[in-house]
Amino acid sequence: MTAGANDQPVPGRLLAAATRLFAERGYDRTSVQDIVEAAGVTKGALYHYFGSKDDLLHEIYARLLRLQQDRLDALVDAPTPVEQRLREAAADVVVTTIDNLDDAMIFFRSMHQLSPEKRKQVRLERRRYHERFRGLVEEGQRVGVFSGETPADLVVGYHFGAVHHLSSWYRPEGPLAPRQVADQLAGMLLRALRP
Repeated sequence: MTAGANDQPVPGRLLAAATRLFAERGYDRTSVQDIVEAAGVTKGALYHYFGSKDDLLHEIYARLLRLQQDRLDALVDAPTPVEQRLREAAADVVVTTIDNLDDAMIFFRSMHQLSPEKRKQVRLERRRYHERFRGLVEEGQRVGVFSGETPADLVVGYHFGAVHHLSSWYRPEGPLAPRQVADQLAGMLLRALRP
């Protein structure tokens, strides 16, 4: 444990330890005991704040989705042209995913291990995000800024398919910075929507 790590509140220490261990070992090969030892807390503390290892996994993804949802809501509601809002939203989800690559990798690798109730909750949260994003595409199609040839659902699936695979190929030490990847993917999306 690094100096000053005990200054962090217990929930944050548990999340940091779980994130590191799940990324290094995988969810199924990380025990509750491993997490509490790495966080420097007791099992009682983990169960007080999270209830289970499943709750930790859910929170790792939920914190990323909350960040992305808040940022998307602000972009959707901005008083700027729809093309600019969609470009910014498409780039933002790429940057925030890369900035939280361990969280995204852990989640997509381990989502199937969540309890059925938690999986359902995550699907609802993701659907809300995708629906707001799709609303931008549909708005642009309605006003003629974007082509209506491709259904909005397919456009959303296309972009998020690329986002969900970032953890399998993006490397921070690679030739492209997060913003460069974001601009390229957002540009591809906008070009595909041109009338």
